[in-house]
Amino acid sequence: MKAIYILWLRQLKRFSRSPARIIGSLGQPMLFLLALGFGFGPTFAKAGGGNYIQFLAPGIISMGILFTAVFSGIEIIWDRQFGFLKETLVAPVSRLQISLGRTLGGATVALFQGAVVFVVCLIAGFRFERPEFLPVALAFMVLISIFFTAFGTAIGSVLEDMQGFPLVMNFLVMPLFFFSNALFPVAGLPKALQFFIRLNPLTYGVDGLRGALGRVFVFGVGTDFIALGALTLILVGIGTYLFSKIQV
Repeated sequence: MKAIYILWLRQLKRFSRSPARIIGSLGQPMLFLLALGFGFGPTFAKAGGGNYIQFLAPGIISMGILFTAVFSGIEIIWDRQFGFLKETLVAPVSRLQISLGRTLGGATVALFQGAVVFVVCLIAGFRFERPEFLPVALAFMVLISIFFTAFGTAIGSVLEDMQGFPLVMNFLVMPLFFFSNALFPVAGLPKALQFFIRLNPLTYGVDGLRGALGRVFVFGVGTDFIALGALTLILVGIGTYLFSKIQV
């Protein structure tokens, strides 16, 4: 447990030493919030959907968590290329603890980014309607953070090319974000698209977060929590296994 705590703390210190990274990671969520929230807001309202900021904000919060969590995996490639990973792996600590420490550290950083985006959404006009559900919203933010940090760890463990990581991540992550319910409601979509959206883990995270912050749960809070929780456990296991197979 001590090793996990040390690695978790190391991830936080690495993040805190890069204020440019903190500011830069907020750019894309803020762009989506302002451009889509205020650009499509009148159209969404005329269609009977109500305030689009209220609908969009949970998806943007998930987006802030998603990209920060996934790109934590690039640090594995960076550490491997510069020899830092070898120093870590030769320590008298199991690779399981190393992987868990890195995953929890990256998830904490992603959760912090999500909290910052949440504050930005409040400034933009978002209002959560059920304060008593804030712990539920936090639970879904934690699950999203851990899931996608483990996802980034899995990808970073099998890739050795620094330039290849962003390409693979954009090929995988952008479809996960756009083919979820982050930007548009699921109801009324073609059946084929609804099928793929229901297969998307992020769909359940966004639905849980949106329901907890004021709107209804489309799939049900139990379904959202069980689906995302089970998939998170599976992916943490996969990420840990792939990390344990790294050759340095």
